[in-house]
This record gives sequence, structure tokens and C-alpha cells, in this order.
Amino acid sequence: MSKKKLVIGSVSLVVATIICTILVQVFLLKGVFISRNLYNQYKKYDKLVALENIVEEDYYQDVDQEKLILGAEKGLIQSLGDPYSEYYTKEEFNLLKEQTQGSFVGIGIYMSGNDEDNVVVKSVIKDYPAEKSGLKSGDIILKVDGEEVKYSQSSLAASKIKGKAGTSVVLTIKRGDKQFDVTVKREEIVVASVKSEVKDDNIGYVQITSFDKNTYKEFKENLSNLKEKGIKGLVIDLRDNPGGLLDVCVDIADDLIGEGTIVYTKDNSGKKEYYKSDKNELDMPMAVLINGGSASASEILTAALVDNNKAIAIGETSFGKGLVQSVKGLKDGTGYKLTTAQYFTPSGEYINGKGIKPTIEEKDDEKQLDVAL
Repeated sequence: MSKKKLVIGSVSLVVATIICTILVQVFLLKGVFISRNLYNQYKKYDKLVALENIVEEDYYQDVDQEKLILGAEKGLIQSLGDPYSEYYTKEEFNLLKEQTQGSFVGIGIYMSGNDEDNVVVKSVIKDYPAEKSGLKSGDIILKVDGEEVKYSQSSLAASKIKGKAGTSVVLTIKRGDKQFDVTVKREEIVVASVKSEVKDDNIGYVQITSFDKNTYKEFKENLSNLKEKGIKGLVIDLRDNPGGLLDVCVDIADDLIGEGTIVYTKDNSGKKEYYKSDKNELDMPMAVLINGGSASASEILTAALVDNNKAIAIGETSFGKGLVQSVKGLKDGTGYKLTTAQYFTPSGEYINGKGIKPTIEEKDDEKQLDVAL
């Protein structure tokens, strides 16, 4: 099976180009020969260097050069206008990596963005502070401790919301036409991303809340326990699952659908990469539960099951995120997340902005289980 590993070490593009621009200028002054192509490549950054000099010389206050460079680095990615692409400082990148480890100190929410660049509560984690404080999926976080936050700087927002266990954070929330403050106490969030139980009529039920580092291992353990209890069918609950690691999602699909296509991606050159599954499959009726909070990897797993005729989808139309991000670390500990490809379902559907329409449409409640199989 093909798996894409997204690891790289590099230096910041902006820093590198600024340095090279200066070197080019020095070489020219000293009469050192450089190629015309190299000169033309870096000459376009002359204006950026000139603006930096103007700001440092003429701004009415002292200028922090590191902040100027950071602004240029972040601005380079933000100029794409893509809510899923972002440059991270070292601290922000550590927070991003932490999100896939299964435990963190915070309030227990997953965030997303909207067209207005607002930070939106994608889902709340059950039995943790956010839920206990009354936060709901769809709430917009306008401010954190009085400071405005935007999704284009989601890692900064996350760093403000997180903190030491036992401390509190004040969130300014917009819900419909109402605006109000909520004080939430932080605590360590230890999340098992997979839970399971046996329902009536000996139907196995597995809930996957995210696709994190340990999710595949947890899924296999839960499924094995259910099979030992003699289940005759399986319901996979992906409601309010915001997604996560692509390779983890692919591994789970590979154990379920038998030989076939799980998903394929297409990059900016039109090159396609197919993720295939082997002959191993789960030979029993299956259904997958989805809603508007089911996004990204959740949609990939749903489409893999449905398009390969292994399951039906029940619930509400999914979120609609058909874009793949590469998360890459740089040598200095910073990093970035960049949308590098589109993904397509096995049947060739591009669901970005549309979502997956369920086989059976039902309101988002537990009654869906009654018609699952």
C-alpha cells in the first residue's frame, strides 16, 4: 500500500531569499561573477529588503527585526487566502504536533474556520471543561481573554486558549445573534480517540473522534474486542470528527473494505497518487454515521466504505473538505502546513465545499442507530 510521509528539513524561504539577495548585492559590488538566472531569481526581493530598511530607519519607534521577518514569513503563507495553510513559530509548531499525540492541557474543543476568518468551535470533547461550561459546536470564538482571534492565526488562538492546568480562560462567544463571555477552567485532556460497545441485536458500535497517532491501534483493539463478543454488524460513528492524519485513516479503511481504492490525490501538476487496500476485509454489514462536523479524514473513510459498497452512510451531509495538507518541520524548529493536493473519492467525486450526502438522511441523534443495519 502506498503511504505518503510528510517530513522535511529546511530553512525559512523568506529568510533564505533575503540572505541570498544581500549576497547577490555583495557579489556584484566585489565584481564576483554570478549567473543572470540567479540574479533575476533574487532581484525580485530587492523591494522587500528596501521596505525593511525604510521601516527600520523611519518608523517612529524601535523596530524588532525578528518580528519583521516573522511577519514576512507568516504573510507569505497567509497571502494564499487558504484557511488550511499556515506558518508556525517554534512554539506554535510544537502545539500543532501536540494535537496529534492524544493528550494536552486545554479546555477540550476542536477548532475550525469560516469564510469570515472566525475561529469556530468544530466540536467539543465529552466530559471536559468546554462541554461542562456550555460551549457548543458552531459557537464562534471572537476573543480570548479580551484579545481578538482569527482562524488565519489559529495556532496563536490555540496557544492563548491552552495554558497551565487549573488556570482559567475567558472566551467571548458569538452564538447566533447573541454574544457573551464564558470562563472555562483548563485541565489535562486525555482523549481516547476510539470507543466501542455492543448495542441491541448484537450490533457493534465504534466511535472515532479523531484520527491521531494512536487511533489505528485503538481501532484494532476495539474492533477485536467486539468481534470476540460475536457482533453481527458494525456501526462506525464519525459525527463531529474533524479529521486528522491521512495515513491513519487509510490504515483503518484498509482493514475494512477489501481490495480497492481508498482515496486518490492530485497535485498542482495533475499527478495522481492512489491509496489502495489489500484483500483483507471485515465481512459483515456496516454503516457509518456522519454530520456537518465530519470532515477531512472522516470523509475519506466514509467515501471509501460507501464507494466500495461496504457500508451505507446515515445522518447529515458532511463538512466538505477535499484538500490535503502537508505538515513540514524546518531546521530551526518552526514549520508550516500547506495545502498541496486535492483528494477525490474512489468514484472520482471532489467533495470540497459540497460534502458527502448520506445514503439515508436522518437528524443527528441516536435514533440513527435503529436504522443503521
